[in-house]
Amino acid sequence: MSATWKTKWGVRRVRRDTPTIEEALIAAESLANDPSQRAEIAASLMGVPVDDVKALAAKQAAKTRGRASLVAGRTRAVVVEYKRPRIGHGPVSFASKR
Repeated sequence: MSATWKTKWGVRRVRRDTPTIEEALIAAESLANDPSQRAEIAASLMGVPVDDVKALAAKQAAKTRGRASLVAGRTRAVVVEYKRPRIGHGPVSFASKR
């Protein structure tokens, strides 16, 4: 399929942008534990030299040190209740059903 194609709602396109440094580092966090490996993964995703990513990663790590993170076991339970709407069929007479 090409970059643009026609649908019944009109022409559709796909954007192919390289990820930002934040996006690349977040993706690399789930793939590797070592910071140098994370930098290599992020550099390959972005298409830039590893040294540039290491410098930007150090700046970002300094900013996000105070970031709140999720604590295991401290999730709140959410209960969703659904009440089906009543569908009115008019008055029902039980005496006439014989």
